[in-house]
Amino acid sequence: MTLNIDIETYSSIDLKSAGVYKYVEAEDFTVLCIAYSVDGGEVEILDSSPVLDDPDAGDIYEYQDSAGEFFRLLTDPAITKKAWNANFERTCLAKYFGIELPPEQWECTMVKAAMLGLPLSLETAAKVLKLAEQKDAKGKTLLNYFSKPCKPSKANGGRTRNLPHHAPDKWQQLLDYCAQDVRTEMAVGSKLAFFEIPAEEKRLWCLDQRMNDRGIGIDRALVEAAIGISDTNTLRLIDEAVSITGIDNPNSAAQLKKWLSAGMGEEVTSLTKQALPDLIASTECPDITRVLEIRQELSKTSVKKYQAMLNGLCEDSRVRGLLQFYGANRTGRWAGRLVQVQNLPQNKMPDLGLAREITRRGDCDDVTMLYGNVPNVLSQLVRTAFVASENSRFLVADFSAIEARVIAWFAKEKWRLDVFATHGKIYEASASQMFKVPLEEIGKGNPLRQKGKVAELALGYQGGANALITMGALNQGLKEEELPEIVRLWREASPNIVRLWYAVDKAAKDCLMTGEPQSVNRGVRFTLERGILFIHLPSGRKLSYLAPRLAPGKFGEVLTYEGMDQTTKQWKRQDTYGGKLVENIVQAIARDCLAVAMLRLEDAGYKLVMSVHDEVVIDAPNSFGSLEEINEIMSRPVEWAKDLPLRAESYETLFYKKD
Repeated sequence: MTLNIDIETYSSIDLKSAGVYKYVEAEDFTVLCIAYSVDGGEVEILDSSPVLDDPDAGDIYEYQDSAGEFFRLLTDPAITKKAWNANFERTCLAKYFGIELPPEQWECTMVKAAMLGLPLSLETAAKVLKLAEQKDAKGKTLLNYFSKPCKPSKANGGRTRNLPHHAPDKWQQLLDYCAQDVRTEMAVGSKLAFFEIPAEEKRLWCLDQRMNDRGIGIDRALVEAAIGISDTNTLRLIDEAVSITGIDNPNSAAQLKKWLSAGMGEEVTSLTKQALPDLIASTECPDITRVLEIRQELSKTSVKKYQAMLNGLCEDSRVRGLLQFYGANRTGRWAGRLVQVQNLPQNKMPDLGLAREITRRGDCDDVTMLYGNVPNVLSQLVRTAFVASENSRFLVADFSAIEARVIAWFAKEKWRLDVFATHGKIYEASASQMFKVPLEEIGKGNPLRQKGKVAELALGYQGGANALITMGALNQGLKEEELPEIVRLWREASPNIVRLWYAVDKAAKDCLMTGEPQSVNRGVRFTLERGILFIHLPSGRKLSYLAPRLAPGKFGEVLTYEGMDQTTKQWKRQDTYGGKLVENIVQAIARDCLAVAMLRLEDAGYKLVMSVHDEVVIDAPNSFGSLEEINEIMSRPVEWAKDLPLRAESYETLFYKKD
């Protein structure tokens, strides 16, 4: 049996900024209505309006006889519960009924959609699929009315919450909206019924749910002190800028551009982060230099992550719901939510622990005196706000050079595989291959190593000189005129990778034109099914490209597909090519290696609390586990790629950091 569920809820805590785990901790959290369907049958609705309009009536479960039947279905382990973004329903209903709802009994329709390349929004997915059942367009207005506190006014009698009897017509529309969501979700599920989520991915989603349920500890004292120091420092910088410039609002780009243009004798058109260094270098006026430096400091956004931590902080000083399973549906990697742990600032301070303790005191003067640039210090300390549980420590482990290892294995580039099977110094080895210099001569101080490093980071996915520039080649001392030669030498040194780009591009196009399966290396193959171009990975998982077509491009025909534009966040047709497809495949294989390692670690008793790119964070009691065991588990060959050379590195710490 299956039970499709959708709910509407109320809480005085903002769901978007705080996340569902903090949302349900509000004293006024409640479930407004529950819509459900058993085995695709008629949608039933549980209506809490009598309870809400009469606080002495109890709750929806006690009030309605049919709620007892729903509760029986909800708690029956033999019934599969389905919902779009099932984490929300599972968390809310568990809190509302005061029970545990194991993720093993649930299936997330949104995950299935993501695995097929569809949007993570039910509304957008239904539109893309052109379903007869669409989401009700009135939903946002209704939710703003009933699901959130309202502003007191004369017109509403000074109330802070809208109840069903305040607008019976709107309330009925809310019930209809909830029921329609179930119909739309079932329509999506029916359309996608041909696709089964692989068993290993189901296991992994359950692990993801447990990780999000566990959450990760936050050092509240550090977070609050960092925000306070940032506020103090911001006021001081603004006051200093006002005293120098005499303008009312130094944060105003228009006012500041006008003042700078007058002082520099030429029009200043941009104050972006990228433009400021050039402006500073172009002036010898101390006042202008200082104002530009202040602008740089004020543009730092590190404090936003501290505020995000506070927003989502649960009663036990843990923040939960930081990970979105299959959030990157081109590769299946996790995406960050709330604090966005996938793009935390780096930390390079040698005395990180000392800086952390000084900041915890909350004295802006001390931080300024010892470190000068306050935003830089706070930015580097963001990671350290994540702390291990009491009498525990973090065990942090990641794969060493995982993408470089995977592309070498995928392309069957033997010299690279030999490097990873022995010393692992890929930057030095790449430079040695490119410049025909003995490996032992390329140490850390040798400029050839830097060329090898930037080439490795930029060129594996068919990038050229512009890719080197994007990777910071010019900032690292390389000259633009030498970049094409670096590209040529790198490609000559890695002919199998170059061949792989074109082989993958050809296989994708041939599959689309002929409808026949096309194979490349290591069991990777393309198939065309139901208007979707699938890339079959060695793990058994598939990558999906919706509505593929060939279209004229700059260098001949290109493969296009429908997907979410990662820059504009709009659903649109976009193109791809061999190198980009190789990047998707390599990152997907790397993700699958991490997935195997995560499941193995969990089976060995390690409690994962976070996954960041190719890294896992484990919160382990001081008496349990070891780095040696973790490294061994992560470095074990995976069943579907036994000759892929994996190597893990790990460290222990009381607070999270980049080692």
